[in-house]
Amino acid sequence: MRNKKGQFIKGQHYSPKTEFKKGQHWRKKQLYWNKEWLYNEYIVKGKSAADIAKKFGCWDRNIIYFLHKYSIPVRSVSEARKKKYWGLVGEKNGMFGKRGAEVPSWKGGITPERQAFYSSLEWSRVQQKVWARDKSICQYCGLKYTKASKKNNKQGRTGFHIHHIVDFSVKELRLKLGNLVLLCWTCHRWVHSRKNKKQLWIKKI
Repeated sequence: MRNKKGQFIKGQHYSPKTEFKKGQHWRKKQLYWNKEWLYNEYIVKGKSAADIAKKFGCWDRNIIYFLHKYSIPVRSVSEARKKKYWGLVGEKNGMFGKRGAEVPSWKGGITPERQAFYSSLEWSRVQQKVWARDKSICQYCGLKYTKASKKNNKQGRTGFHIHHIVDFSVKELRLKLGNLVLLCWTCHRWVHSRKNKKQLWIKKI
């Protein structure tokens, strides 16, 4: 039933057979929704929000939301650092003193070259083509770039990036339009993270 303005009338039940009952939820109930369980894992056992989130395949902020909801004291950055395992330090660390090609992630010392590339006229022109082709839209989440997002941009977190599908270190593909895709900051970060298990937009040759 609706009133003359077309609004639903408060207190009316339209689908009593299918509507959610008190205490029901459309999502499967999770352990971290329980205050006592979350308190025990985070405070008593000393697990981090990231550790708990990993167990349930969700984001850290999901766990932090419930910590705040239940007024469970959240650790400061300094407190979290004291609990986190950082690996061996000094000479005990297998990477101690290694530089350049000795480091597995080294890509041939391309930092100065990268800076020169991104300030070149050729890169400026290909950027314009990517933005036009992708219509200023993140090709993963569909977020549309606007002037407002540019104005409110903080540390690049609402900005947009052009991602190289085949790594930047492969010189012959740096300016190839088919090797470039427009992504928002959040999605670009996800593409390069461990959460991108299927290696979407990551191609090795």
